Amino acid sequence: MIYEIRTYGLQTGSLAEVEKRYGEAYEHRKTYSELFGFFHTEIGPLNEIIHIWQYESMEERSRIRAAAAKDANWPPKIQEFITRMSAEIVAPFPFALTAKPGRHGPFYEFRYYEMKAGTLPDLMKRWEPKLPGRLGLSPLALAGNVEFGTANRFVHIWPYPSLDARMATRNKARTEGLWPPPGGAGTLITQATKICMPSAFSPLQ
Repeated sequence: MIYEIRTYGLQTGSLAEVEKRYGEAYEHRKTYSELFGFFHTEIGPLNEIIHIWQYESMEERSRIRAAAAKDANWPPKIQEFITRMSAEIVAPFPFALTAKPGRHGPFYEFRYYEMKAGTLPDLMKRWEPKLPGRLGLSPLALAGNVEFGTANRFVHIWPYPSLDARMATRNKARTEGLWPPPGGAGTLITQATKICMPSAFSPLQ
């Protein structure tokens, strides 16, 4: 399984119209494959939408995208509002289950870490035994490394029912030694986070 995370920057003030047009077009696109989630930024870099698509393989991605491109209703008519675009293919960690459609948030924290080259195996080795304890406090939507896109980067997405719950959960995990996994600080180059909220048509809410 792979996940394509597509991030679009938008013109200021266009979000409501973009989500409206995207939601209408998605009614046609989902006959080919369904979204994993669709979000807009609330805290962090503003005027962004993030849409995540799930595929069995790169071959399936190519086949589905080619079929959808022939549909007169896809892609959504939002090009006039887009200021920048990026896409990354993420391979989920084999020990980290991804979220099923449903209500998990509505606040989703997207965390992006860049690592020194060659340190991914050690990261996964440290994450695997600690993750069950962390999941006892709150769920995980997705965690995996970037296969195509920004090299030596991994992404983890955590849903919370409120920002207060996020803070309480993170404090409890830290004080009880459940999270983060020990070691590895010297392998990280950059860390970034943003808080996002799902659009009305997102399977993840």
